[in-house]
Amino acid sequence: MDLALFRAQTHSPFHELLGITVLHWEDGLVRLACDTGPQHANRSGILHGGVSLALLDQAGAFAGLFCPFPDRKRHAVTLDLDGRFTGQAKVGGRLVAEGKLVTAGRNVFFARSEVRDAEGALIAFGSSTHRYREGSHAKEGVPVTP
Repeated sequence: MDLALFRAQTHSPFHELLGITVLHWEDGLVRLACDTGPQHANRSGILHGGVSLALLDQAGAFAGLFCPFPDRKRHAVTLDLDGRFTGQAKVGGRLVAEGKLVTAGRNVFFARSEVRDAEGALIAFGSSTHRYREGSHAKEGVPVTP
């Protein structure tokens, strides 16, 4: 897929705000990265849990939204997000989130996701439920708009 089209399909103002990038994306699987900095810290100076939850949410959603058609994309809203924290991440390191599609119906899909630090330690894991937005339940999705 053309790099410009890939960027159009993956563009998200929220990703820009947090510094999330898409490392790999295929049908049913996504890997996202976030290079953390001081803006991701809580008052204790460690990674804010909201960053991990956001990565779980975005990884789960993107796992069910791959669109192989150029100039088109798919959208969904999160209905439910369940996350568990298993460790602390240092600010200044890279986090990688992986999301996998569990199953999908006509309007709703389910995903599992996890967040690991640069050393591969599990920081958080979870599951999520998402509803396709209008026109996004089919692989063809909707036109990408500038």
